[in-house]
Amino acid sequence: MNVVTTDADVDVVLPCLNEAAALPWVLARIPAGWRALVVDNGSADGSAQLARSLGATVVEEPRRGFGAACHAGLLAATAEIVCFCDCDASLDPALLVPFVREVRSGDADLVLGRRRPRTRSAWPAHARAGNLALARLLRRRTGLRLHDLGPLRAARREPLLALGLTDRRSGYPLQMVVRAADAGWRITERDVPYLPRTGTSKVTGTWRGTWQAVRDMSRVLADGRGVR
Repeated sequence: MNVVTTDADVDVVLPCLNEAAALPWVLARIPAGWRALVVDNGSADGSAQLARSLGATVVEEPRRGFGAACHAGLLAATAEIVCFCDCDASLDPALLVPFVREVRSGDADLVLGRRRPRTRSAWPAHARAGNLALARLLRRRTGLRLHDLGPLRAARREPLLALGLTDRRSGYPLQMVVRAADAGWRITERDVPYLPRTGTSKVTGTWRGTWQAVRDMSRVLADGRGVR
């Protein structure tokens, strides 16, 4: 049963690659009145069909890449406020309600979720180390006192589109923050519980995937505009 909220006109972008096992839980946690945009990035496990059967709007993005999926969802969104959330059940989309209220009230332009792992296995040591290093570089680059580059976030759609995001791989979340900071956005951070994901991570589940993500994001930091 969907979580009840009084906020409406919100789209939640859910990048999806073979997440059939997680989709029922994730979609059941979308607040009532919000629209779930499941961006299928080439799933072979029936994720797209399952998402449709559960009432989500499915966007097809054949170009592989986390950023490609996120941006396809942003382009498909029509709501005033757009949220992003992983589709692997590691993050609860119901936690986005206060994010949206903070954006809607004008207290923030971009709200990010600072992941707080509930178990040791929820966030492997190599992935956490890579995120910590990047957060430090981000603070040095922007002056923002941020601790995480987590995927749970909310902002207004039109300003997001105006950022002109170009990264289509793992650097997309970081590029969003860098360009928002350069544009003078008010960026805040909220603690959110981080749960063990369902299935294996395509990005940070291995040292190789983590290294590729760090390399993508380091490239964004080296060039403030992050043109790829």
